[in-house]
Amino acid sequence: MPGLFIDVQVDANVARDSALAKKLADVCAVDIFDQNADGSLKIVEENLDECTLCDLCMQASPEGVRVVKLYES
Repeated sequence: MPGLFIDVQVDANVARDSALAKKLADVCAVDIFDQNADGSLKIVEENLDECTLCDLCMQASPEGVRVVKLYES
């Protein structure tokens, strides 16, 4: 089940970049990001609502990651 409060949108080029995927997995304190076996980015959907809105993922990839607050839509 996707997050009820937020959605994370990641640019396809960022998702394919194993170095950026590792960086995102490393900066996220609540494990929203992980890596697939091929190094690409994996979003752990069951952790989405644990997001603290710290913006570290957006700082790690300013043009490639967007956190959407679903309750403000």
